[in-house]
Amino acid sequence: MKLIGIADTTFARYDMAKSIIEELGSTGTGFRISRYTVPGIKDLPVASLLLFNTGCDIVIACGMPGRKPVDKISSQVASTGLMEVQLKVGKHIIEVFVHEDEAKDDRELAWLCDQRAREHAINTYNLLFFPDKLTQNAGKGLRQGYADAGDVMGEGKKGSAITH
Repeated sequence: MKLIGIADTTFARYDMAKSIIEELGSTGTGFRISRYTVPGIKDLPVASLLLFNTGCDIVIACGMPGRKPVDKISSQVASTGLMEVQLKVGKHIIEVFVHEDEAKDDRELAWLCDQRAREHAINTYNLLFFPDKLTQNAGKGLRQGYADAGDVMGEGKKGSAITH
């Protein structure tokens, strides 16, 4: 039985972990989930390390940087910390960050948080159980959240995923 860790924050304005848990539950079996919530995005690296220390095979780190320049800096610091943890433990952390300024309004922001979280949940499941599925999609310009970019040959591009 695999153990999937989810690290999230109280700073975020959407509960991405809930979307991830729902999506994982409808995707497959063979895993348990351990969730650890921290105050802010810069706390995610240590939360992820603590999850690995409790036996997690992979961690999904969810964060929502705000719109201010200082939030962009905090996001980069957190992302760098997550990379350092991955290198230290030799295991993946799937970073699910949604910046508040990626959406035009709160409705679109909620949709984007849910969509990106769900698509990364599937990526996480495949990385753990079916890594060949990711290999089959290499170079296809897949995106989590908004529409896929498609490959440079124009194949595999899906239309806009926004349905609201």
